[in-house]
This record gives sequence, structure tokens and C-alpha cells, in this order.
Amino acid sequence: MQLKETFERVKKASKSLTLINDQQRNEILRAVAAAIIDKKDVILKANAEDLAKMEVTNPLYDRLQLTESRLGGIASDMTSVSNLPSPLGHITKRHTLPNGLELYRVSVPFGVIGMIYEARPNVTFDVFSLCFKSGNACVLKGGRDADCSNRAEVALIHDVLQQYGVNPDVVALLPATHEATGEMLGAVGYIDICIPRGGRRLIDFVRDNARIPVIETGAGVVNTYFHEDGDIEIGRAIVNNAKTRRVSVCNALDCLIIHKKRLADLPAIVEPLLTHTPPVTLYCDEQSYAAVAGSRLFAPHSSLIQHATADSFGTEFMDYKMAIKTVASLDEALEHIDRYGSGHSEAIVTTDAEAASRFQQHVDAACVYWNAPTSFTDGAQFGLGAEIGISTQKLGPRGPMALEEITTYKWIIEGQGQTRP
Repeated sequence: MQLKETFERVKKASKSLTLINDQQRNEILRAVAAAIIDKKDVILKANAEDLAKMEVTNPLYDRLQLTESRLGGIASDMTSVSNLPSPLGHITKRHTLPNGLELYRVSVPFGVIGMIYEARPNVTFDVFSLCFKSGNACVLKGGRDADCSNRAEVALIHDVLQQYGVNPDVVALLPATHEATGEMLGAVGYIDICIPRGGRRLIDFVRDNARIPVIETGAGVVNTYFHEDGDIEIGRAIVNNAKTRRVSVCNALDCLIIHKKRLADLPAIVEPLLTHTPPVTLYCDEQSYAAVAGSRLFAPHSSLIQHATADSFGTEFMDYKMAIKTVASLDEALEHIDRYGSGHSEAIVTTDAEAASRFQQHVDAACVYWNAPTSFTDGAQFGLGAEIGISTQKLGPRGPMALEEITTYKWIIEGQGQTRP
């Protein structure tokens, strides 16, 4: 194992984090946040090197791109994390046995968290802030597309850590190679848990090849159902925001499901998508195609209205593309989501509280919305400061994963000489 020495250093450094109290952690996080703003030109220059290797028309370009505004948001999120209560040292259970033994269940760090992610340079800072705040060291494995950005960011973090006398080995960035991924997934005894963050291929590869525990952050095949009692203006705003805010993120809308009684309103609902810059291509089933293509309003946009194929539903587009499915009932909408959803985020637009309640109870997803866009599925938006990923699995954390989700617990037992019979 060529990276064994790196893993050993991180594991050893993780023990030193227990000597840092929460006040010191917060001070260091705020110092890193300040350095992000102070050294923004260095980070943006590195990011420009990454961007130069990717076509501007690539939908992932937006996900890769850092701007002064985005760096400001990253720094703000890190400051928010520093202001959150510590997730460590909480007594979550406490009781006394008949023999007098005192039992305490106390929250503690995992130790070393491994993170594998693609062209998402913001993840480097998010993962560091959450891991450091929760007392975890981290091993980062970014993709080739963002390697220059990631290395500039980790260098900045190391500089601040050294200024505060903290071992910089608590954060390690691996080479952006497939070989490094393989070694990371086999780092038994060094990495306590691995979290992949990316597309379906990455997540499947990690799950199928890891010899260390994995928390899946599932791909987002996201649906929104416009119920027969949906409000047009609410639906129009929700669909537009969920689809066009950022198309390359996992909470972006992939399929609009519409009740057949509301097909006459479909042109008004999707108009903002067709007039957006860039516009959204719609892959419509037969009924929705007739409703949209037959509208004079969309004659100039006819090339954007396509017939859906078998692959249109259940696809995470990560692009300015969206499918449309027509249904005759709430039950049919739920069946469609059961078949094609990924368990990430789903939404219903309706004024019928009973229908909304049934939808939210039935849909098996980490986040289920009523009259709100799925774009809110985000740790910072949930008041968690930041997120390390969105878990779609049911064993362990589910939904946005932040400080509490990357801690575990241990039992503390205090006695007075009792022995077991």
C-alpha cells in the first residue's frame, strides 16, 4: 500500500484532536474562514487552471467553478459551523444498574473520515469544517477536474493549522488517481468510515469495492408532483427554482409529474424553463407533449420540446433537461416515484392538506416537501451550518449529514468494585 504512510500519519494525528477544546476549534475555523477571503486570489487562480481544462458548455462547469461570491458563502458557512454547539461529549443515555454500576452513553468522533468526491471544490472546505468541529481527522480524495483547486484549499488549511500549533496531518489530500481511490477503500484500520459524494457510478463503485464502512450519499433522481389542486403561481416558482437554480447539484429537479386535469396549465408552469438562459429541454410523454407543443406561446421554442423515451424517467440529468409525466391520480404519481425515485428528495404542489399528508407519509425519501422546492435539501439551508453529503440510506444517518451525523458514541461505565456473578 503506497499510501500507507499517509494513512498512518492521519490516524496518529487524529488522536491529537482530543486535546483541542471546542473554543480552540471554533477559533481555528474562523481563522480558516478569514483566510479564504484573504487568499481568495490564490484559490481563484488555482480554480481557473481547473476551469481551463473543461468546456464552458459542460453542465459540470458550474459545479466546478468558484467565484468571489461563492468563496464568501463558503467562508460564511464555515463561520456558521464554528458558532454551532459542539456535537461531542453529550450524554445521550444514562442509567444505574441494580448493582450500582453507572452507565453513560457519550457522543465521540468516528476518528478518521474518508471523503471521495468529484468536481466539487467547495466540498474540501465543507468537509474540513465539519470534521474538525466534530473532532475527526479527514482523508480527502477529490477528482482530477478540481485537483488544482483542492490542493490550493488544503494548503491554506494546513497553513492556518500550523499557525495554531495543530498537526496538519489531521487533513490529507490524496492524489487524484484511481489507484489512490483503491488504496483508500482498502485502508482497514486507518479510515473509520468512507463517504462518497458524486454520481451514481462513483457511489456504486465505492459501495461495491470498499473494505471499510461506507455511508452512501445517493444520486438524486428528483420528482415534483403538481396535484390537481395545485396553485399555478406556487407551482411555477417551485418548478423553476428546483430545476434552474443549479442544474448540476443532486437536489435539482429531474421530472415534473402533472395531474391530467391540469394539463391546460402546463404551458404556464414550464414557461420560465423555456425562456431561461440557458433554456431547459423538456422530454414529454404524449399528453404533456400535446399540451406544451400545441401552445402558440412556445412556437419559438419548439426545438426544446422533445418526446420522452424509456430513459427519460429515472435519469439524474445534471443538465438543463427535465422529463414530464402525466398521471390520472395521486396513486399513479406515487407509483411513478416509487419506481423511478432515488430516495433523495420529492415534492408535491397542492392546496389539499389531506393529499399532501398522504404524499409525505407514502413517499420513501430522505426529504419530502409540500409547496416548497427540493433545492432546499442542503445542510446549510437546514440550519446545520454545512453538510458532508445527503444520505439516502436508512441504516445510520439520512438526509443532510452534518455534525451530529459524523459522530458515534461509546459507553462509559463507572463502578465501585462490583464483580459479575
